[in-house]
Amino acid sequence: MNKCGFWGIAALICVFQIFTSIAHAEQGWPRTVQGANGSITLDHAPQRIVSTSVTLTGSLLAIDAPVIASGATAPNSRLADDQGFFRQWSDVAKKQHLQRLYIGEPNAEAVAAQAPDLIIVSATGNDSAIKLAEQFSAIAPTLVVNYDDKSWQDVVTLLGQASGHEAQAAQRIKAFDDREAALKKAITLPPQPVSAMVWNGGGRAVNLWTTASAQGKLLEQLGFTLATPPATVEQGHSMGQRKDIIQLSGENVASGLNGKTFLLFAADDKTTQSVLGNPFLAQNAAVQNKQVYELGVDSFRLDYYSASNLLARLEKLFVKS
Repeated sequence: MNKCGFWGIAALICVFQIFTSIAHAEQGWPRTVQGANGSITLDHAPQRIVSTSVTLTGSLLAIDAPVIASGATAPNSRLADDQGFFRQWSDVAKKQHLQRLYIGEPNAEAVAAQAPDLIIVSATGNDSAIKLAEQFSAIAPTLVVNYDDKSWQDVVTLLGQASGHEAQAAQRIKAFDDREAALKKAITLPPQPVSAMVWNGGGRAVNLWTTASAQGKLLEQLGFTLATPPATVEQGHSMGQRKDIIQLSGENVASGLNGKTFLLFAADDKTTQSVLGNPFLAQNAAVQNKQVYELGVDSFRLDYYSASNLLARLEKLFVKS
């Protein structure tokens, strides 16, 4: 009598299942992954990942994770293609035949229709579906990721662990870090400190990146120093309590932007001209000295693709030929 308790074809199937189970365990499955709202346990490497966060989808694509569908933002905008997917990874999404779940408002039925074995949710931001996380958990294991206090490298490391694509995540990070280190040696920094921001609505509102943001972390790694508003400046909280941005509005914009250089994220040349021509900033040192630089429209949310584009722009701006 063999270990399975019987002979024949049934025994062969049983033995195969045993060896498959052993191989599965040796590859690290099942595994527990820690998310922003607690840990989840995954019995096997996911094959059908659904991302409810368009911000996190780029990180999944960057590590070749099997993401099959994603939430989207408004299509045909400065930031997004005709599907509502971010332009920096639009071509990759098309090659992977990525499906659009919905635009804007999360939809549990659309998620369930994809028969996912892992659902990714962002904890904060306009693309957060955190209110439906419990409902999603009834469909498939649901990992909540908080990206407002992490670099994009931290995010892909976590998603690599959840998807079983740790090696791909490590390769992406290593290649980027090598490029970043080379840029740091070559760069000539503009006047410091810098106010790194998203300039909204002609300057009526500004989101200032903090040292906790992915943008702030990248700049600091390159040697930039982030300016912080005076303690007397009031901050807005229309987007909730967030670690990655400081919201400035109205009269607080001029007093809160105290950097000697302005770095404009999610911006093009029109944004730069708007800042330089704003009468409330006419006495600002960065404006007077024309130390105002746009860093591309795709720098609003950093993933591997947009961060790589950002390095290229910083190199073009601040590396002397």
